[in-house]
Amino acid sequence: MSDVFFVGCGPGDPELITVKAKKLIQKADVVVYSGSLIPEPVLKFCKKGKLYDAAKLVREEIFDLLYENAKSGKLIVRLHDGDPSIYGAIKEQIDNLEKKGIKSVVVPGVTAFLASAAALGTQLTLPGVTQTIIVTRAESRTKVPKREKVSELAKHKATLIFYLSVHLLSKLVKEAIAGGYKKTTPVAVVYHASWKDQKIIKGTLEDIAKKIKEEEITRTAIVVISDVIDPKTYEYSKLYDKKFSHGYRKAKVK
Repeated sequence: MSDVFFVGCGPGDPELITVKAKKLIQKADVVVYSGSLIPEPVLKFCKKGKLYDAAKLVREEIFDLLYENAKSGKLIVRLHDGDPSIYGAIKEQIDNLEKKGIKSVVVPGVTAFLASAAALGTQLTLPGVTQTIIVTRAESRTKVPKREKVSELAKHKATLIFYLSVHLLSKLVKEAIAGGYKKTTPVAVVYHASWKDQKIIKGTLEDIAKKIKEEEITRTAIVVISDVIDPKTYEYSKLYDKKFSHGYRKAKVK
């Protein structure tokens, strides 16, 4: 028997994949990947393995593929976009494999919200603005706990990041405003972060839904709601302040 590797391939740019992930894909006998979410250049790293598109399979078929091939001693990669731990449904796969005596190894990857922040050239935690990031998704067919509804999370006025939600943007905006964000709060939508066809649309809670509708963006986009996108003011970091002492440097006071 061999281990099953749950591998994050990064947000899309093939140069943003980890060295470990790339090596595993190149050596793999079988790669089960997440459909259209993973671009062709990343799949081309698979030199000898057989590719299976998980988008065309149901849970049981994916499990059988992983189990049977691992039982035969083959190197199996379950390839996820971004990082496997964020909306990757890996827990159910790992648990079911474990029941059959198959161990799993998770290889992290650069996730899309970090690629989106890079594309925006912004800092998601900005002194004097917010020190908190909330990563979530809008409620649709997959329900969320009442305490995690957008209107509840919005009360924190933190950097609010949404996966799998751009198609629900109008509803999301209404709930964010109901939760306490001002209508003038900056919003950025990054489509296909780090891909060659990456697109960035900026606006406010008041106009972003209209802009996204005009762009006809309905999937594979990250939504960021936060004043860090266009801060009116912010504080400098104390870490590098000459008056600030820490374990590696004493304050420089004249």
